Amino acid sequence: MADILDILELEQPSAEISRDSIIHGDKVKKKYVTAKAVKRPEGMHREVFALLYHDNKDLPPLLPTDTGKAYKQTKAKLGMRKVRKWVWAPFTNPARKDNAVFHHWKRASDEAKEYPFAQFNKQVAIPSYSESEYNQYLKSEDWSQAETDHLIDLCQRFDLRFIVIHDRWDRAAFRDRSVEDLKERYYGICTTLSKVKTNPWSNTVTMVNGEKRIYHYDAEHERKRKEQLRRLFDRTQDQIDEEQMLLAELKKIDARKRERERKTQDLQKLISRADSGNLPPLSQVNNNNEGTSTPSNTASSIARRHDRKLHKKKITTQQRPVRAVESVTVEWSGIKFPEARGTGVWLRSQRMKLPAGVGQRKTKALEQELRLLNIDIAPTPTEAICKHFNELRSDLALALDLKNALDSCEFELQALRHQYEALNPGKTLTIPPLISNMVGDNETKPVGEIIDVVGSPSALNSTI
Repeated sequence: MADILDILELEQPSAEISRDSIIHGDKVKKKYVTAKAVKRPEGMHREVFALLYHDNKDLPPLLPTDTGKAYKQTKAKLGMRKVRKWVWAPFTNPARKDNAVFHHWKRASDEAKEYPFAQFNKQVAIPSYSESEYNQYLKSEDWSQAETDHLIDLCQRFDLRFIVIHDRWDRAAFRDRSVEDLKERYYGICTTLSKVKTNPWSNTVTMVNGEKRIYHYDAEHERKRKEQLRRLFDRTQDQIDEEQMLLAELKKIDARKRERERKTQDLQKLISRADSGNLPPLSQVNNNNEGTSTPSNTASSIARRHDRKLHKKKITTQQRPVRAVESVTVEWSGIKFPEARGTGVWLRSQRMKLPAGVGQRKTKALEQELRLLNIDIAPTPTEAICKHFNELRSDLALALDLKNALDSCEFELQALRHQYEALNPGKTLTIPPLISNMVGDNETKPVGEIIDVVGSPSALNSTI
């Protein structure tokens, strides 16, 4: 402003000479006005207030923006090397037989190679035969040579897609054939030629451990399977509801059967305990099951407690500690394999599955015994093998139970011998010959030989 006044030769306003004017000269002191901060209204969240105002009191942007203020400006990374050149080059696909030419982009420095996706063009080896081979091996009363040639030609053209082959079948020149008929004829030709010729066809012959295995197509099984699927699909809603009702009734029947079996097992346990002499009177059992107590039950329990106390005092007065012996009750039973047949498709191998009641320990023991007998743990589940394999495992489980019972009896016998010697010092208990003498005192017998010695669970029970 002072320069303009000097150019126009106008008088400048006089200013007082002060110390600051002499030191700083014509520098004008700038006055910075600080913006008054806007106070956030009470009750408004900080995030909402930040959307309305900021430091410069500018309106919030309608679109997200980037001011570019950062610690470091991003720079384009440009190399000193030249960019590789790309060209629009032609190529051919070896999988095509029409010599069609296509184009694609590729680097100019790359060498000319075969189209990489041609390696996925896998073709099925279709058998071929001569006139003499057909007349000697492939002649059939149901199929003429013209039909057979037409079938082989379609299989070659459509890569064994039998649904397409059935659709393209020439019904004007030949009679209509089903998909199963076409498959049966084709695989029959492959099987015959594989037996006659030395080179096997890859789609029907596999080599397992140097042995040739030929695929056999069962057309009758396929027809029955499709018929069953068609009947299953054509069911009405009433038939579906009836099936669901029958399944619910079957579940109820199975539940009642399991309940009866459980009660039978409980009763059998009570009978076996009563035979061993460790079961209270039946009236007491019934009363305990009903949840009531009677004076006779209380008196009998007090008497048994008093007897146990006297027995403990008598044992503690002896010089040597005596080990109390508990009676061992072992139940012998084989494995009961249920008839696990449900609705729909099921596998025969499910019949060889062990029931849920068989524990992990017994399962490992059965597998160990099968290995000792050189028997496969999971054999081929044919009808006869399933039956005999289940019977074998049931007998092995019974034999293992008998062996455990034998060990328990030997342990109880040894404990009784020590107890007798503790109560009668200087005397030795003379033991009559038991099962251990029949099997062998210091000899470990396999499970299968124990059954031969004992005979049956009833014989073992009577022996004990």
